Amino acid sequence: MAVYERMYAILCGAVSDAVDYLENDQGAHAIQLLKKALEQTEDLYIED
Repeated sequence: MAVYERMYAILCGAVSDAVDYLENDQGAHAIQLLKKALEQTEDLYIED
């Protein structure tokens, strides 16, 4: 799988999960999840 495909999968999964958290009034969890996904994708980009 190409790096951009992995990055896309990570971010889409995180966004989907964050929406679920936000719908259940768990904004802090959503923020934490999105920050982690952002760090993961940045690391992948830098490594490539």
